[in-house]
This record gives sequence, C-alpha cells and structure tokens, in this order.
Amino acid sequence: MINVIKKDADTRMDKCVEAFKNNISKIRTGRASPSILDGITVEYYGAPTPLKQLASITVEDSRTLKVNVFDRSVSAAVEKAIMSSDLGLNPNSAGSDIRVPLPPLTEERRKDLIKIVRGEAEQGRVSVRNVRRDANDKLKVLLKDKEIGEDEERRAQDDVQKLTDASIKKIDAALSEKETELMDF
Repeated sequence: MINVIKKDADTRMDKCVEAFKNNISKIRTGRASPSILDGITVEYYGAPTPLKQLASITVEDSRTLKVNVFDRSVSAAVEKAIMSSDLGLNPNSAGSDIRVPLPPLTEERRKDLIKIVRGEAEQGRVSVRNVRRDANDKLKVLLKDKEIGEDEERRAQDDVQKLTDASIKKIDAALSEKETELMDF
C-alpha cells in the first residue's frame, strides 16, 4: 500500500514538472520556436481550432517562423489570430505561407518575462507540495486505520519528501535554464 502511494506521488510530481516545462516553453525567447504559436486557436468553420491542426509551423531562420496553411481560405483568419494573440507578433502573408518575424526583445521585456517564468516556477513548486501533502495525508489515514506502523509511516514520509526535493530541483534547473536563455542576446 505504501509503495502505491509513493508511486502515485512520484507520477503526479513528474506531471507537475512536465506541466511547468510545457508552460515556460510557450514563453518566447530571442529565438524562433514553433512552440510559441501553440496556444493560438483559429475560428475554422465556426469551431475554434488549434493552429497546429490547420498549418505546419517551421523555423525559417533564428528570427522568423513560417506558417504553411493547409487550406488557403483560412490564411486570413490564421493571420488575424496570430496578430490578435498577446504575443506581439506581426505576420506577413505570402500566398499560402505566412511569415512571422520575431522582434528582438528589449531588456525591460526580458525582465518581465523572467518574472513570469519565476511565477510559473512557484506555481510548479506549489503543485509538487500539494502532491506531497496528499501523499502524507494518505499515509496518516493508513496509520490511523492501523494498517501500517509509525516507523513505516515515518520512512514513507521521508521517501515522499525525497521525491518532493528531487522534483523541486528539476523545476529549479528548468527555471535557471530558461532565465539564461532569456538573458542571452
């Protein structure tokens, strides 16, 4: 029973770390990356559709993304969706291709992005700690129901704490990597 609780906590903590990494991958750095456009949805025949399903997104050079729309009739809507997103991008249309130049980041904007990334990291840490709390609560219930002894509960809580520390270390490593990526010119 203890192993099930630990395995569940480990899995959920890994998901928290992955969610954090996924969230910060959408925050743009100086380099062009197709993941920047992941959150954009386009109105396609009356239904909001993710841009990934309507077009292929490739990196043309370090500062330009190329969006190749599959259905030419939606390229105006795709261009409008990219423009109206909060990314501050200004796409240029060229036939079925849309080029999205990424403007260089100012020092002030970089610092704002770092604050956002740090906030995301704190959210990730809170999520990991919530998983730890849930696991410890389950262990306390087992102790209360006399299914495990106090020593077993203490050892299991120590193991859960080690998992928590490891997950928070992963979040901190991803955070420092993203910070250096943001500050590089």
